[in-house]
Amino acid sequence: MIKISPSLLAADFSRLESEIKRVEDGGADWLHLDVMDGAFVPNISFGPCVISSLRKHSGMFFDVHLMINEPIRYIEDYKKAGADAITVHIEACSDVAETLKKIRALGLKSGLSIKPATPVSAITPYLELCDIVLVMTVEPGFGGQKLIPETVDKVRQVSELCRAKGLDVEIEADGGITPENVSSLIANGLNVAVAGSAVFKAEEPSKAIELLKGE
Repeated sequence: MIKISPSLLAADFSRLESEIKRVEDGGADWLHLDVMDGAFVPNISFGPCVISSLRKHSGMFFDVHLMINEPIRYIEDYKKAGADAITVHIEACSDVAETLKKIRALGLKSGLSIKPATPVSAITPYLELCDIVLVMTVEPGFGGQKLIPETVDKVRQVSELCRAKGLDVEIEADGGITPENVSSLIANGLNVAVAGSAVFKAEEPSKAIELLKGE
């Protein structure tokens, strides 16, 4: 069964506690937390202090996505803040293997993400260190974008790679995912869908989540 991880970027930041409760009660499996530094991506979001505050009000699986340069510097901070998984970008790490090992050493699920222009082959040497592979289906940095059609095939490539290596890896996609296009991603191996606007902007998140799951 596919997991739904609504992106907090699409929430109403003036009432985050109730927004999280809406999607949690609506059946969301994870909560996707996009951390942006204004350097690796052209936007700034929030940091460990916000995540730590949210952790006090939710028992959800915190799916933390670090869109920051050299994230190894901050892994311990996000662990303390309440992350359950930390995903980093291959393009942002000078030592990818060491970064992933540090995440796992802290007892968290380790994730590796690739931008739309990065070939899937780039992650092959690191797959054994990954619990999650996140395929960006839009250019990272802003919510509300449309899915880039060519990225659907990248999900398939990741799925085939993991199967060939006999690895049990969560295959996640982030960006422009809607009930109208999620089925093509699932057919190509997706099992965690990050959906921001489709869930947080819905009048009834439970119905949006049901549609995304194909229920």
